[in-house]
Amino acid sequence: MKKAATAVKKTSAKETDATSASHLIDAKIQELGDWRGKMLARLRALIREADPDVVEEVKWRGVPVWSHDGIICTGETYKAAVKMTFAKGAALEDPTGLFNSSLEGNVRRAIDFHEGAKIDEKALKALIRAAVALNTSKTKAKTKAKSVKASA
Repeated sequence: MKKAATAVKKTSAKETDATSASHLIDAKIQELGDWRGKMLARLRALIREADPDVVEEVKWRGVPVWSHDGIICTGETYKAAVKMTFAKGAALEDPTGLFNSSLEGNVRRAIDFHEGAKIDEKALKALIRAAVALNTSKTKAKTKAKSVKASA
């Protein structure tokens, strides 16, 4: 009798790390088990909707991090808030005034979501897309500078 051949998909270390990070974020959401878990799950879904190419990571003792050509934002959980910190938030336009925390910094900006808070989903997705655009524009500028230097 012939055995059926099974296709084995090779996964890169990067894919394995991303899968592992996603599982860790799933576990964190489950572990919270209260409004903070639901809020973190909703924010995560909005990030994924705004940028389907987002990479999930876990850093700094379990903090969920979303990246695309650099860190977009983090999702920290505290007793009274879920904090979404944008790594380069000070460089982003915030026409609807979503940023309500870490406003004094020169680089980061954050949004604190408290229990029962309503999310302006349209504005948040626009902010996420702006953060991605900022990251990708800096990556393109670095690549262009390297190619100009190499051809000189």
